[in-house]
Amino acid sequence: MTMQSLPLLSLAIWLPILSGIVVLAVGNDRNPTGARVLALIGSLVSFLVTLPLISNFDANTPAFQYVEKTSWIERFHINYFLGIDGISLWLVVLTALITVIVVIAGWEVITERVAQYMAAFLILSGLMIGVFSAQDGLLFYVFFEATLIPMYLIIGVWGGPNRVYAAFKFFLYTLLGSLLMLVALIYLYNATGSFTLTDWYAAKLPMNVQILLFVAFFMAFAVKVPMWPVHTWLPDAHVEAPTGGSVVLAAIMLKLGAYGFLRFSLPIAPDASHYLSGFMIALALIAVVYIGLVALVQTDMKKLVAYSSIAHMGFAILGFFMFSEIGMQGAMVQMISHGFVSGAMFLCIGVLYDRMHSRNIADYGGVVNTMPKFAAFFMLFAMANSGLPATSGFVGEFLVILGAVKLNFWVGLLAATSLITGAAYSLWMYKRVIFGAIANDHVRELIDINKREFFMLAVLAALTLFMGIYPKPFTDLMHTSVVNLLAHVAQTKLP
Repeated sequence: MTMQSLPLLSLAIWLPILSGIVVLAVGNDRNPTGARVLALIGSLVSFLVTLPLISNFDANTPAFQYVEKTSWIERFHINYFLGIDGISLWLVVLTALITVIVVIAGWEVITERVAQYMAAFLILSGLMIGVFSAQDGLLFYVFFEATLIPMYLIIGVWGGPNRVYAAFKFFLYTLLGSLLMLVALIYLYNATGSFTLTDWYAAKLPMNVQILLFVAFFMAFAVKVPMWPVHTWLPDAHVEAPTGGSVVLAAIMLKLGAYGFLRFSLPIAPDASHYLSGFMIALALIAVVYIGLVALVQTDMKKLVAYSSIAHMGFAILGFFMFSEIGMQGAMVQMISHGFVSGAMFLCIGVLYDRMHSRNIADYGGVVNTMPKFAAFFMLFAMANSGLPATSGFVGEFLVILGAVKLNFWVGLLAATSLITGAAYSLWMYKRVIFGAIANDHVRELIDINKREFFMLAVLAALTLFMGIYPKPFTDLMHTSVVNLLAHVAQTKLP
């Protein structure tokens, strides 16, 4: 029995979900340590299950691997159909890794409803891996919508003072966008008699239908990314969410929308994708340029990093709709790098917030005097956030800008402005928080990071540097799938 025939994807999806249910059933606030240990074991085992996906992955075939297919609702030809290719592989592993880090991050910080908190993240992890693995349209939709519930609870129960408002805004924005996607899925089922994605890819649809489908998918995925102008829920959600919620939201949940464009919009409506590519590139450039400027004027650290996330995800969308191999690979690398860097930035802000209970930049100053180890980590991540060479943040942005210049010099120039604004808001925030004389007594009393905090930041720092210095393992595994997708999109699907 080979690794390819083992149900690794089912294990990656259902192990964290079942672990979450066990933590919910067993854990209580009288014994929070038990819930934490169970959650850590569950997340670690789930992460270990995803490692053979990399080691046994065949990078030379564009076909879906680790395929599992079982009839689910036979009457409507709906299947429990899983499989991954080079595009989804790294996102599955990233999700499992970030879940381990989030469990460690909440170890001492979360003191109320510990079991429910840990369970919410474990269940969310399994559902997000389900999104990246689903090869059946309805199965994808079920996982895609189900991710809203744990995140809604995480923001609404463990969030800040305006948590209920932020949770409702997050839920309503993303749910309303997804309803149009459901209409599109039902239309495709009626047109092909199947919910299988590969059947939809083969369907020849007229241009007007493709445009309507593209718009329906756009509404669902643009809100999730989020793209300008439907981005306003994200800063509120980030500011109110607990640290773990912000990390998962930035590192993984934003990728669900970008992944949707790759899995649905481009291959199902390729002619419409080409036709509307100018519109998509314009929206992406607005996100990169305008939102970068908005980030500059923020006084709240979390809000600043939230806006920087929107600008970085704009890069990913820009890379997709240039229809070039270098641009799409750059966009994929940018998505994975953003998972490391933005997750680490929110962890760093969480470390400060746990000590001072403030996210306002003005309340800090001179932190390096009392927290030198923390300052070193924070500096690396701020540099990566601004696209410094030898960090993962540089690789994706460089490839996308290279592709953009090949497409059009002015598009490349506008995209490249992000390297300036990114450095400006990241380093200006870092300077005001970390450097200078000790600003007040609260900063004077700060204690440097402990072993637990050091470990979680060190893991992300190592990955950020490894990907920045040697991105080949990441790009090699996604290369064939990217080339295959571009070849498919290049072929006209008009009847």
